[in-house]
Amino acid sequence: MALPPPLLLLLLAAGALGKPMVRQERARPAAALHEDRPGFQYDHEAFLGKEEARSFDQLSPEESRERLGKIVDRIDDNKDGYITTEELKTWIKRVQKRYIYENVAKVWKDYDLNKDDKIAWEEYKQATYGYYLENPEEFQDATDQHSFKKMLPRDERRFKAADLDGDLAATREEFTAFLHPEEFEHMKNIVVLETLEDIDKNEDGFVDQDEYIADMFANEEGGPEPDWVITEREQFSDFRDLNKDGKMDKDEIQHWILPQDYDHALAEARHLVYESDVDKDEKLTKEEVLDNWNMFVGSQATNYGEDLTRNHDEL
Repeated sequence: MALPPPLLLLLLAAGALGKPMVRQERARPAAALHEDRPGFQYDHEAFLGKEEARSFDQLSPEESRERLGKIVDRIDDNKDGYITTEELKTWIKRVQKRYIYENVAKVWKDYDLNKDDKIAWEEYKQATYGYYLENPEEFQDATDQHSFKKMLPRDERRFKAADLDGDLAATREEFTAFLHPEEFEHMKNIVVLETLEDIDKNEDGFVDQDEYIADMFANEEGGPEPDWVITEREQFSDFRDLNKDGKMDKDEIQHWILPQDYDHALAEARHLVYESDVDKDEKLTKEEVLDNWNMFVGSQATNYGEDLTRNHDEL
């Protein structure tokens, strides 16, 4: 599951720092993501990778099915005419790994300013925060000021956690851990801490039920909460708040977003097989995949529309 760095800045011209545009996102592991994606979007991204999923959305249904058929042939490693859960899991893991490393390669040149094949913390800070640090008077808005003051030390903390040899210069693997901490065992504490900081609005070091709900639902109109929110409140009480003290601590947050022994690729593979296995033999033929093609890939026609959302309500 490919997730962006905590702060992405758009540079307006090569070699020159433009006024940054802020988009903050914490790392969100796959275990906590599935229900957040409309329609079959999560399935498409897991099966194809984010970039490839977007490219399929530009195709006609006929083109999508044709390309999906070619992918199915590649997934069938032993060429027996069936796609097993294990083959699908292997494919999803390969797609995820490819996306992550392609994502790092795409942004590498923006940060490796001296071209030494490492990204020093000072290089990253200059490329990301240089304009803000050199022109603080342009950031009079209180929200912008707060965002930059919060994100700079947070980025530095994450960078140092990813920098295993402590030389303040990230190799490609270390920079990958910085951009995608949810994929690395030694970064789990950072993922948990950032999640806590983002949701814990009263800054008491815990996440209570209202903060948990507010992270996914803003009741701006003040009306009754929808059924899915009521269900989430029950989930919080029954499964998130393990010690029943009315709030989640760091250990409970880790259990929620990074459950032990959870394999998101295996879970997604099982889900895709279950939803497409018409004859219930626990494996898929090419025909079964193509008959349920819009769960695996998108197109111009589907575009995650209302029909798909309606069909996906039970997932």
